[in-house]
Amino acid sequence: MAGTVRAAAERGPPPVHLWNPPDCGDIDLRIAADGTWFYQRSPIGRLALVKLFASVLRRDGDRYVLVTPVEKCGITVDDAPFLAVEMAREPAGEATAPVLRFRTNVDDWVTCDAEHALRFEPEAGTGGLKPYLHVRRGLWAKVVRPLYYDLVELGEEREVDGHRMFGVASGDAFFPMTPADTLKDHAAKDSPP
Repeated sequence: MAGTVRAAAERGPPPVHLWNPPDCGDIDLRIAADGTWFYQRSPIGRLALVKLFASVLRRDGDRYVLVTPVEKCGITVDDAPFLAVEMAREPAGEATAPVLRFRTNVDDWVTCDAEHALRFEPEAGTGGLKPYLHVRRGLWAKVVRPLYYDLVELGEEREVDGHRMFGVASGDAFFPMTPADTLKDHAAKDSPP
C-alpha cells in the first residue's frame, strides 16, 4: 500500500473522495488519542510515512479508511485522526475578527472558517470541553490543551439563536463553546492543575 500511496502523492493532493476501490478489510494500523500512529502495535517513527498515510485517509460513515486507486483498508482511530498543535492569528482585514489558522501534527495548515469549523464536545469524566477543528471531509483534529486555553483567552460573548453564548471568532465565523451563564462551571473544570 505504501508504494501506491507514494506514487499517488507525487501527483499532488490525492482525490481520495473520488476513488472507489475494492475494500480489503481492516489492517492493524491505529491512530492513538495523542496523535501517534501505530502499525502492528509499534509506533511509526517516520513522520514522512505518517504524512503519506494521512494524505490518503478518508472517513466512510463511522469507519476510517486508507484509500488508494486500487485498494481501501480500514484502520482504528481512538479519538480524532489529527491534532491541532499550533495556532496563528492573522489580521482581520475586512473580517470582523482576526483569522485563526491551525497547524496539524502532519504539518497541514487549516484556516478556521465556516467550512473548517471549531466544535466543542463535553469531556467525559471532567465536565470540561474538548475542542476539535474540521480539517477536511469529515476528518477532525483535536485541539491540544494549551491551544484550547488560548482559545478561551480569545473568547467573547455573543447572542446566538436567542441565547447568550461564550465562544471564539475567526474572521466572520463565530464558534460557540458554552452558554455564557455556565462559564464559571467550565472555568473550574477546564483550568490547568
